[in-house]
Amino acid sequence: MPPSGFAIRRSTLLLLTLALLLAYSGYLLADTSPKPLHNWEYRWGDSPYDADSHPQWLQSDSTEWQSIDSPSNPPGRNGHEHLWLRTTVPAGDWNDPVLFITSINLIGQVYLDDELIYQYGEFDEQGKGDFAGWPWHMIDLPENAAGQTLTFRFYSYYTSIGLWGQVQVMERIEVLKQIIHESAQDLGVSALVLVLAILATIFALIGPERRGFGSIALFAYASGLMLLAETPARQLIADEPLTWDTLRAASYYTLPVALGLLLSYWLEGTAKRWITLLWVIHLVYLVLAIGLVQLGVLSLSLTFPIFDVMLALTLPIMLALALMRFQKLTLEQRLLVVSFTFFAPLLLADMVVAHGFVGWRSVPLSYGTLAFSLANAAIFLWHYRHTQQQLAMANETLEQQVAARTADLDRLVQELEGLSRKDPLTGLHNRRHFDTAFEHHCQRAKQHDSQLSVLMLDVDHFKQINDDFGHDAGDAVLVEIALLLRHHLRDLDVICRFGGEEFVALLPATSRIAAETRAKALLTSIAHQAFIHQGSSLRKITLSCGVATCPDHTQDPKKLLRLADEALYQAKHSGRNRCVVWEETLEEQGFMLGRQQPQ
Repeated sequence: MPPSGFAIRRSTLLLLTLALLLAYSGYLLADTSPKPLHNWEYRWGDSPYDADSHPQWLQSDSTEWQSIDSPSNPPGRNGHEHLWLRTTVPAGDWNDPVLFITSINLIGQVYLDDELIYQYGEFDEQGKGDFAGWPWHMIDLPENAAGQTLTFRFYSYYTSIGLWGQVQVMERIEVLKQIIHESAQDLGVSALVLVLAILATIFALIGPERRGFGSIALFAYASGLMLLAETPARQLIADEPLTWDTLRAASYYTLPVALGLLLSYWLEGTAKRWITLLWVIHLVYLVLAIGLVQLGVLSLSLTFPIFDVMLALTLPIMLALALMRFQKLTLEQRLLVVSFTFFAPLLLADMVVAHGFVGWRSVPLSYGTLAFSLANAAIFLWHYRHTQQQLAMANETLEQQVAARTADLDRLVQELEGLSRKDPLTGLHNRRHFDTAFEHHCQRAKQHDSQLSVLMLDVDHFKQINDDFGHDAGDAVLVEIALLLRHHLRDLDVICRFGGEEFVALLPATSRIAAETRAKALLTSIAHQAFIHQGSSLRKITLSCGVATCPDHTQDPKKLLRLADEALYQAKHSGRNRCVVWEETLEEQGFMLGRQQPQ
């Protein structure tokens, strides 16, 4: 199977070729008009076969052959599912003759004299077969076909049997011209209606009239897809007749559902309840019919007569209920009912022609579809515009309220942002802020080839403070240490409470010697500081500190935190209340990040 892109390109090339052929066909072909087939004969039943598996009726001149005016639904069917027809190929000055047939019910074979030249559908040993769709047929004929006998064999369990629509000999190019000509209007209307469906869907999603626009969208999708699936050009797009007919059936069966939703949206009282009941019945039929077809329980062809009987009853009732309320409707509601009054008879006429109650003719269903869709679109667009004007007036008042609320929210956001980056006890920055600042200063140190130092500080024997004096005393010590850190370090230094009794300071543009000097001064100041809590003097408080500097200790600033932590670990194990600068021997001694440090 070719990929979808190739199929699209092939279809496009085919349509362009057809257009060129149409433009120049007048110069290439003889002036031969289509020749309908006349003098039809028919007989019911199926032919026996001779020893060579050849139908005996091809050579039969039996009196059982009877004349008929039309090759569709001869009299006296009486339950017969097999039918044979025959006629004679008319004479004509043909260059490339073909037999064009609008539709076959349901499957068939075509013989020229005693030679099988075409078959549609699959026949089993009993001469029966499954429904394969209702495409048009273009059957090749030899140049000497004039005067020869054409014999048709049909099998159908449908309400109709035989041929339907046009049956005539034509030039091949004339068939393609006719197909394009007959399809142009339906394709144009289908495209326009489907665009309208997309717009209605958008309005249903964003606008206030959601149910109204949703009903318009459903009707537009159903009618647009139905027109597309019915147009003869569908076979030039994809030669899948059964798929197209399934799409046509689903779209066709959706129409009364969409119509009922539209009318029930406008109408009230008893009329609304009855129309709601009718569209619900059609919805149930839609689901059951298509579901059974997809499960292989029911033939698609048999779902059409049942639905058409339902539609012939429910559509006039819907129209009558709408007309009964006509005087009480608003102007736009009356426009809806008038457009429905125009569309409904066309839909019923198309159904009557399809079942052969009147002779074959083209019903301009696309006009009714377009008129009904545009009328509904105009109504709901007017409502949408009116609603938008009301919203605009309301927005003028709301804008001021929104602006005031926005200012309040901005202020609250700023406060929350500050709180999320502050330690609530000490007022220092927290670990979250430090991570962001550390990343920033590491990048700056690399870009500008500048120095960057990190101090890791930890309160010595902090657990004993909590145990001896209580956690309130411990918190007071942390607050006092935070004040001393702010006092001894610069404003541009980043000071954070790293967690528990541990602090970290980030010193940009600071050498190893300068960082060590500041750290020692800080430790000396804290060691001489008298800590008092609730009038009681606490014991001596000291800190241990680890120092690491880039590029003195590492070329990668991001390693500073680990190196400073290793130096702090050494300070703890070498007596506390001291400052240790990182050196390579620390790693050799095994002081690695993550070991439990003594208090």
